[in-house]
Amino acid sequence: MKLIHIITLIAFIGSIASIICGFFLDVDYAQKLIGFGVLGLFLVVFPLFSYYRWKGKDVKDYMLTKENLDKMRENQKKNKI
Repeated sequence: MKLIHIITLIAFIGSIASIICGFFLDVDYAQKLIGFGVLGLFLVVFPLFSYYRWKGKDVKDYMLTKENLDKMRENQKKNKI
């Protein structure tokens, strides 16, 4: 596996474990565990996952430009026939 994939997986498991421990452990800092788990998901896991999935792809292919709209209309006409 690639290194970025392994790092993302470890961060995801750590964040989920922190959230679960915060819910089920009866300690004074349980809310902090939940908070750090959520922060880990949104500030670490989500950006790493987004980078991993979008690396090497052209963003223009996913934007609604005039050319892409024309291609979509042509494909709809072909599918109706």
